[in-house]
Amino acid sequence: MKTHEIVGFKRANLGKVEAQELRSQGYVPSVLYGGNEQVHFYAPAMLFRELLFTPDIFNVTLNIEGTIYNAILQEKQFHPVNDSLIHADFLQIIDGKEIKVDVPVKLTGTSTGVMKGGKMNQKLRKLRVQGLAENIPDYVNVDVTELELGKSVKVGAVNAENFVILTAASNPIASVEIPRALRGTLGK
Repeated sequence: MKTHEIVGFKRANLGKVEAQELRSQGYVPSVLYGGNEQVHFYAPAMLFRELLFTPDIFNVTLNIEGTIYNAILQEKQFHPVNDSLIHADFLQIIDGKEIKVDVPVKLTGTSTGVMKGGKMNQKLRKLRVQGLAENIPDYVNVDVTELELGKSVKVGAVNAENFVILTAASNPIASVEIPRALRGTLGK
């Protein structure tokens, strides 16, 4: 996993009014779950930019008033009109404890069905996986070189090493669609 650091400050007052005041000053109210206690904190919105606009998973080092926590970004909430970040939830990474995260899917190779005129259609962009933080990959590789026209590769075909895939095995990850121009000629 890639790493990122966020420096934050503990929140003295909790509630809607205090959260709105923090947002107006350019901060994001946040919560850290998964440890012995919940830690409510706030951090500058600029520090979240790298975490939000990428499909990658980050091991976030939270420095909250000198106390260091390792965590992953679990949930984020955006304003419905201006799309600014209004809240973030982090899950603390504890050594020896498994975590559940969504890992991006990366298609590799050129499908034989695409070379015959088909169109690649990626149905799943992320897979839900569970495992120790050090065993979670940056992305899951799915080889599509053997994919023929009208065929699909399913989650069950993915080789998982040191982690468990929680997404249903029958879900298709990618398929090669037969274009309308080729439909009539394939039966002959």
